[in-house]
Amino acid sequence: MEGWARRLGTIGRVARFDYPYMAAGRPYPDPLPRLVEAHAAALTAARHGREPAVLAGKSMGSRIGCHLSLQAPVDALVCLGYPLRGQRGDLRDEVLLALRTPVLFVQGTRDGLCPLDLLADVRARMRATTRLHVVEGGDHSLEVGVRALRAAGRTQEEVDGEALEAIRAFLAEVLAA
Repeated sequence: MEGWARRLGTIGRVARFDYPYMAAGRPYPDPLPRLVEAHAAALTAARHGREPAVLAGKSMGSRIGCHLSLQAPVDALVCLGYPLRGQRGDLRDEVLLALRTPVLFVQGTRDGLCPLDLLADVRARMRATTRLHVVEGGDHSLEVGVRALRAAGRTQEEVDGEALEAIRAFLAEVLAA
């Protein structure tokens, strides 16, 4: 997330935080209510006046941000590598179907936790405004393999830059409305 925090900082102010289990050095996440509570506390601490609030998270952080947006007013969501499938293969679409906040999904084509065909089905059923930026060859961390990058004559920095531009365009669209 350090790289993404730095990139997102070129768009606006970024406030980072660690969930309690991470700060305590525990290997497994806290229960969902505790994660949402910690995310809410971080949002409250980070808010400044009337500036737009955008929750951007990677993997579990994006999922928890979606849960929080059902309780706290935020202007937009940016989900980097959303974990649509749980570790046991269960489809975790309930929170997405309940959303009203505009959301951008940035997903890799090789992300086993979020197959794009499943995400397309969920997006078709969502009531919130959604956008999708596909990272061709990207895994759950949005990383493209070295051979694929070389074959395409690209760098990971270029791939990340394209994702950042998609985020910038999405935020310009939804925050102007």
